[in-house]
Amino acid sequence: MDHNSKYADLIMSELAYEPDMAPDFREIYRRFAERVLWIDGNLVPGAFQMNVSWYKAVPALDPIFAEHRHDSAEIIGFFGSDPEDPHDLHGKVHVILDGEEHVLTRSSLVFLPPKLPHAIRILRVDRPIFHFSVITESEYNGSAYQK
Repeated sequence: MDHNSKYADLIMSELAYEPDMAPDFREIYRRFAERVLWIDGNLVPGAFQMNVSWYKAVPALDPIFAEHRHDSAEIIGFFGSDPEDPHDLHGKVHVILDGEEHVLTRSSLVFLPPKLPHAIRILRVDRPIFHFSVITESEYNGSAYQK
């Protein structure tokens, strides 16, 4: 990639930045997930926030992501890594939407309207689960992360 080009700074292919999280949480996160990429308005002015990770294990803290809400909409995704059956999550993710519980066992997208309380628990990981979250704000409010 030509880093001197006009738009090279709009392309993320390396993890250049991670959100400001407590160091102990960052270490816990690394034990169950591998963050691949992160983008937000701090890294690219005008960008909204997106996180991309592989979930590889069940987190030590239960739940790792406490109930929280955002001022803007969010989309979260969970995808199985079996190319022979990409719809099978090969794991189990518990999603709580304003107290309503859902257990995901298939590749899924979840749309969260602004201010909807939600929480996530990773219950089982048989094969790596590809995960992403997109928030239409320029920064992620890290209050979801348990410390």
